[in-house]
Amino acid sequence: MRVIVLIFIFLILASLFSALYYLIKDKGQSDRTVKALTIRIILSITLFAILMIGFHFGWFPRQS
Repeated sequence: MRVIVLIFIFLILASLFSALYYLIKDKGQSDRTVKALTIRIILSITLFAILMIGFHFGWFPRQS
């Protein structure tokens, strides 16, 4: 599960930086920035859901 979480974090950061790149390159004239940020939001919500489901089913051990 740690690998999956790390992959999601990497994809979220990659999407964030691609949105920044498109914002600088297109100077706000294109919708590529919005698409990249939309992908980032979808990935973030999916990661949150995976973490909540993982804790519910005990895929992540609780630290004491």
